[in-house]
Amino acid sequence: MGKEAKYVSEEDAMDYVAGFCVVNDLSEREYQIERAGQWCKGKGCDTFGPVGPYLVTPDEVEDFDNLNIWLELNGKKVQNGSTNTMVYKVPHLVHYISQFMSLQPGDIISTGTPPGVGLGMTPPLYLKEGDVMRLGIDGLGVQQQTVERYKA
Repeated sequence: MGKEAKYVSEEDAMDYVAGFCVVNDLSEREYQIERAGQWCKGKGCDTFGPVGPYLVTPDEVEDFDNLNIWLELNGKKVQNGSTNTMVYKVPHLVHYISQFMSLQPGDIISTGTPPGVGLGMTPPLYLKEGDVMRLGIDGLGVQQQTVERYKA
């Protein structure tokens, strides 16, 4: 977010957006599946949600509603999609969230993930130590992470 957004209309929502970026929306499935409660507990682990490599301002993105999104795991494309298939578009998300909480400059709204998550595969595919994820969104950049075991 580029400035505080509170009770923003959908029509004015983009006036509050500082830009767009790539976020690796990782999930710790054991926390989500084997421990009762909300899905959110598997999203906030240390090192989860890497952002970048760039923040691209709205004027630099030709059509933010039509960008290819992809993820490769160990060199194989496992997720492929587009922002044009998002259930909720960015202006709606900014509007809707701002009805319940103030969005502050620097806040990030992670808008979703393309089809192909490991949990939905048959059999399910879970990340393991040494796996390499490479992901990107057209015009917003590419990032890469290697899965490491958490060291306390």
